[in-house]
Amino acid sequence: MRLEAVFFDVGETLVDETREYGTWADWLGVPRHTFSAVFGAVIAQGGDYRETFERFRPGFDLHLERERRARRGQAETFGEENLYPDARPCLAELAAMGVRLGLAGNQTARAERILRSLGLPVDVIGTSDGWGVEKPDRAFFRRVVAEAGCAPGAVLYVGDRLDNDIRPAQEAGLRTALVRRGPWGHILRDDAAAQRCLFRIDSLGELPALVRKHNGD
Repeated sequence: MRLEAVFFDVGETLVDETREYGTWADWLGVPRHTFSAVFGAVIAQGGDYRETFERFRPGFDLHLERERRARRGQAETFGEENLYPDARPCLAELAAMGVRLGLAGNQTARAERILRSLGLPVDVIGTSDGWGVEKPDRAFFRRVVAEAGCAPGAVLYVGDRLDNDIRPAQEAGLRTALVRRGPWGHILRDDAAAQRCLFRIDSLGELPALVRKHNGD
């Protein structure tokens, strides 16, 4: 089946979150190296990344802390400089091929506004805040399919996380591409889900040619 739509996760797929998590370490008052080490340990133990904050500050409420940061003029943010270098060229090449493109990730309303301001060559931008459902809920991927406007098997979902992106997308009937970068891309292991991927890549720069070959273009 031809791929008619390609949807991308955001964090660590298109956006390098190094800066974001560094500012959280600063906010907590812990060395960035220490925060990163604990972050990796939490992921390796199968925990939710939000548990990292709890290790340093029990009872930590991420939503409330985001609001506190914003009130102090330190709101989470990212920009063009935080996009992985291969992100925009990949999107542009896929757009030129005529496939429907989308961004769909667990992101805040603020992050959605930033994504829209970047002028990326995509047809759809969806976030968990905007859609009212977050990965790995299968309803999130049903929404992706609805936005794609084609059969699940004609949708390729690209992500770095085997747990939140790849496995649940596969369970919803989508095709998948695993990009191996960022903490989750290097730490998580799920051989069965990885083997079921249509593509496994180390850079988004590889993706357009693979899609073109798959579609026989």
